[in-house]
Amino acid sequence: QETLVESGGGSVRPGGSLRLSCAVSGFTYRPTSMGWFRMSTGKTQEGLASIGDGGVTEYADSVKGRFTVSRDNGKATLFLEMINLKPEDTGTYYCAAAFFTFASLRPGHYKYWGQGTQVTVSL
Repeated sequence: QETLVESGGGSVRPGGSLRLSCAVSGFTYRPTSMGWFRMSTGKTQEGLASIGDGGVTEYADSVKGRFTVSRDNGKATLFLEMINLKPEDTGTYYCAAAFFTFASLRPGHYKYWGQGTQVTVSL
């Protein structure tokens, strides 16, 4: 069964850093496009970062310059490096996978989802 498992969330102060991981397993073929999404209280689901086949990336304006998405195909793991975290970055972070070739921040493009990991940024 296809499974995505996020880890690395936690509580940090504003300006802090975190690195999220998403372990991929159970797929017959490696997903070609993966993304990170965030759900925050009172807000709609937000696409943050995506990486497509060939390494093309796309970022939401709110995280450009602060978040970096990468993947280790050998270890079947997706990463999200987050620096200069702000209180508005608080939320549950989900990774998602699909089999198209482009990077996409649209949740509807993804079929497979993890259970999420909580990130809290506060004093």
